[in-house]
Amino acid sequence: MMESDRRPRRGIIFILSAPSGAGKTTISRAALKAIEGLEPSVSLTTRAPRENESDGLDYHFVSDQEFNRRLAGDELAESARVFEASYGTPRAPLEYAVAAGRDILLDIDIQGASQIRANYAHDAVTIFVLPPSFNELEERLRRRGTEDEAAIGRRLKRAQEEALAFPEYDYLIINAEVSDSISRLEAIVNAERLRVGRLRAEFAPWKI
Repeated sequence: MMESDRRPRRGIIFILSAPSGAGKTTISRAALKAIEGLEPSVSLTTRAPRENESDGLDYHFVSDQEFNRRLAGDELAESARVFEASYGTPRAPLEYAVAAGRDILLDIDIQGASQIRANYAHDAVTIFVLPPSFNELEERLRRRGTEDEAAIGRRLKRAQEEALAFPEYDYLIINAEVSDSISRLEAIVNAERLRVGRLRAEFAPWKI
């Protein structure tokens, strides 16, 4: 890495987690457009792409064999099995970005968030997203129109379990309005960027 690539601080890994249907993906996509200097981390997944998803933009869609190869080769910073599909974050681009002082947004579930927290404790900031109520979550899942009643039931059960994890996170956003949630996320990002504890040891703002 060239010296010109180094910034006064290391990059920050912002982790966004939420139960399915809470609006995490919507917030993530909007935040990447609204918050300057925030970059996406594109995860691997073995599930099939949905109608509005693009390979390399939303996810890297891979086979089970390819996913397992990368997992065995220690190429993933985190991995999780969710609803019969595997998900993971490529390690190399994540670690390069952090070393270069670039801030990354991860849209991952609580299993992956726990692994990133453990492995990148000083670089990670965790944010949990919840809808205003369980009834609102159920309505959002039904409005998708992409799953049958059995699948919705499984997601609702898992959502109740996942919601219990929010005290483990640094921040909580109640997603009633997307624009308000983006503003709250931006406030978190800006505050974390200003923390003195993130400055590199050799950084000296004044040289006398």
